[in-house]
Amino acid sequence: MRGGELAGFRDWRPARVRVPASTSNLGAGFDVLGLALNRYLEAEYEPGPGPLRLERRGTLTALAGGPGEDLLVRVFCAYLERRGAAVPGGTLRVESEIPVARGLGSSATAVVAGIGLAMLAAGREVDREEALAEAEGWEGHLDNVAPALFGGLVGVAKDVEGRARAFPLPLSGELGFAWAAPGVEVPTQKARAALPASVAHAVATRGLGRLAALVRGLATGDPELLRIGFEDELHVPYRLPLIPGATGAFEAAREAGAWAVTISGSGSGLIAVCAPERAAEVAGAMAEAFRRVPGPEGVVSFAARPDEQGIRVRRV
Repeated sequence: MRGGELAGFRDWRPARVRVPASTSNLGAGFDVLGLALNRYLEAEYEPGPGPLRLERRGTLTALAGGPGEDLLVRVFCAYLERRGAAVPGGTLRVESEIPVARGLGSSATAVVAGIGLAMLAAGREVDREEALAEAEGWEGHLDNVAPALFGGLVGVAKDVEGRARAFPLPLSGELGFAWAAPGVEVPTQKARAALPASVAHAVATRGLGRLAALVRGLATGDPELLRIGFEDELHVPYRLPLIPGATGAFEAAREAGAWAVTISGSGSGLIAVCAPERAAEVAGAMAEAFRRVPGPEGVVSFAARPDEQGIRVRRV
């Protein structure tokens, strides 16, 4: 869509989307791999007179600030304004079951939902490739955005000119996933700040081998390759100290039957891979390990399944 194409547009359409959570990195896939999971944000736009209003439900009720400070609202409005349209009036209703700042791509779901709603409100279909490019200006790293858009296991790479491309990767149906987080939140900015500015060439080389093992292990369900691929030296050792009880939760996951466990995204959540029938037990074991450590209340855990669809347009 060219700039100014929506100028003067007033016939705004009602719109509703559902966007999945995502876990990224998965160990050695730092900033390049993401997996959509079956926890969702639902967002709806209802056209109407007056200034744009915002209603939050679910995990989003803990957020402070009005519509002008809300990420989804800002993305929704910016998409339309950059194309020459005035911000529409009406109501945005947003409900989420995705914990915030726990490594499940909550900001990526907000960005994807905002773009998707704006496209639909203007009478367009949701263009996932355009949305991916649009989202980069908000998220920077697209390892959570890509699975939120496309579903499943997704890789992200850039060409020599810096253009990002997302592509599906095979995922074995014989894998189960377990997720758990303590009451502590880890904002992405804090997790990024914990990383070193550079690493040794040998560390990077070992990481490439682990990434190859990770991609193959996720495709085949090979537990040994998954153990290798979930190991990491680029980000996990620097972020673990930000998560109280993480070491104990790692051990609890393995004792409960997990093949491998690592930090989900930038934390504070952890993601484990196991046989599907063990996922609930592994999630519970990690949660119990977190509860044994002094800290804020609010431990959360669940057995997770991959979401294969990504963003979905819902009937209004």
